[in-house]
Amino acid sequence: MAEKNVHKVIIIGSGPAGFTAAIYTARADLKPLVFEGHQPGGQLTITNEVENFPGFPEGVMGPELMENIRKQAQRFGADIRFQSVTNADLGRRPFVLTDDAGDEHLCETLIIATGASAKMLGLAEDKEFMGRGLSACATCDGFFFKGKDVMLVGGGDTALEEAMYLTRFSPQVTVVHRRDALRASKIMQERALKNEKIKFMWNSVITQLLGDADGKLRAVMIQDVKTDKVREIPTQGLFYAIGHEPNTALFKGLLDMDENGYIRTGDNSTKTNVEGVFACGDVQDHYYRQAISAAGSGCMAAIDAERYLAEHAT
Repeated sequence: MAEKNVHKVIIIGSGPAGFTAAIYTARADLKPLVFEGHQPGGQLTITNEVENFPGFPEGVMGPELMENIRKQAQRFGADIRFQSVTNADLGRRPFVLTDDAGDEHLCETLIIATGASAKMLGLAEDKEFMGRGLSACATCDGFFFKGKDVMLVGGGDTALEEAMYLTRFSPQVTVVHRRDALRASKIMQERALKNEKIKFMWNSVITQLLGDADGKLRAVMIQDVKTDKVREIPTQGLFYAIGHEPNTALFKGLLDMDENGYIRTGDNSTKTNVEGVFACGDVQDHYYRQAISAAGSGCMAAIDAERYLAEHAT
């Protein structure tokens, strides 16, 4: 059997982190192989307009931004494939990755940029209204709801932080919570409860999203969990703040992770506990979760991988 080609770098993931890592490693002539998965471009592909990414004074559509970054990586020679990795063997060198066609790929270094997925309510209309009145990132999209009353689903610290952030733009933020008490820390609860722009809808769950003639969100159906009574409530925007799920299932038991499943990386680096394996973007960042910070860490991972290869050159 012919010996398989060993890649200098393989990158798993195709959001801002993965594609930026691809640009840097390709420019370093490392000829990266990129598995972009089945949501090429990551979460930005479901974001209508991005106004906080540097270099676009008038804003840019999320899919357009990611397609441009993808083309930039290809320009420098990145091999980008519309495939997913289904298995990773990090216990031998070179590392062995298996794609969804069953083919094996060997590499000296691995950059993981698989991101994190926002948890959704699982409603039939979630996908339809995402970016059309529905968002899972208040810090990304809050500005678009300036002067509008909005709703937010959640009850933890992150939810209340996002609710308070939204009050910078919205005259009223209604927090919808399925229980009669919040899960957030006491200090966060006190801050939110004292904020005159925030009101709470207790013992309530959203069961349906309703749109207008233009296909944008106009109202939600709310069910009282104690009485089962359902009513329609108009809203000009809805935010999900029920957490994120890092896409790290492939690496469970292989890499060190925190209690929420995010990959642990070294201070001021993207190094994991396995030499030659690096993680960048939302897969290891549960705090910032911005396109620009993900892109920055993708650059870091590429430089870390390049230096690792230089130090271990034979």
